[in-house]
Amino acid sequence: MENGAAKPVIVAIDGPSGTGKSSTSKAVAAQLGLSYLDTGAQYRAITWWMVTNGIDIADPSAIAAAAAKPEILSGTDPTGPTITVDGVDVSGPIREQDVTSKVSAVSAVPEVRARITELQRAIAASAVTGIVVEGRDIGTTVLPDADLKIFLTASPEARAARRSGELKGADLHTTREALIKRDAADSSRKTSPLAKADDAVEVDTTDLTLQQVIECVVTLVEEKRAGK
Repeated sequence: MENGAAKPVIVAIDGPSGTGKSSTSKAVAAQLGLSYLDTGAQYRAITWWMVTNGIDIADPSAIAAAAAKPEILSGTDPTGPTITVDGVDVSGPIREQDVTSKVSAVSAVPEVRARITELQRAIAASAVTGIVVEGRDIGTTVLPDADLKIFLTASPEARAARRSGELKGADLHTTREALIKRDAADSSRKTSPLAKADDAVEVDTTDLTLQQVIECVVTLVEEKRAGK
């Protein structure tokens, strides 16, 4: 390494929800001094905008026609990531059930994916020290040339338990059913489905603590930086 400066490292972390993806990605980025991008929040943000502006979520052509309208800005500090739409802080509203239940339908529209993918690539390209980008199609579609690709998995039971812990008072069975339904929708969509890249390292988090997952990913990134 010249002058002791590490070259920017781009890390793609994919996987279904409830695998510890966000917590892991944020912690790894903070520990290694990298930027962080939650791509799911961007899809939630555009979904929130569609819902707020009365776009018919059941009409893909209406969604496609509006895809370029909202201005979505993502702050990439892992210790305090932010997201705004047209200048409005939407970090709270995008996590509400109304948005969660509609995000798969909006995300499946090719024009939405093209718009958000372009945004994601621009953010990754401008990350000076490197970036951890988490989502569902980062290693396969958004950043196929990422330095390191990681695919997190966990059993549906473990994922539902984690999600219902996050969603205060959520029913475990209902949460599990919703996760399986969303995975099926995201894995079967025609444009950029949820899938593991051929060259991704798979990490099964079912029996691991969050700290163990973070340590595992940090080690993988450090090895990649060292050129191993």
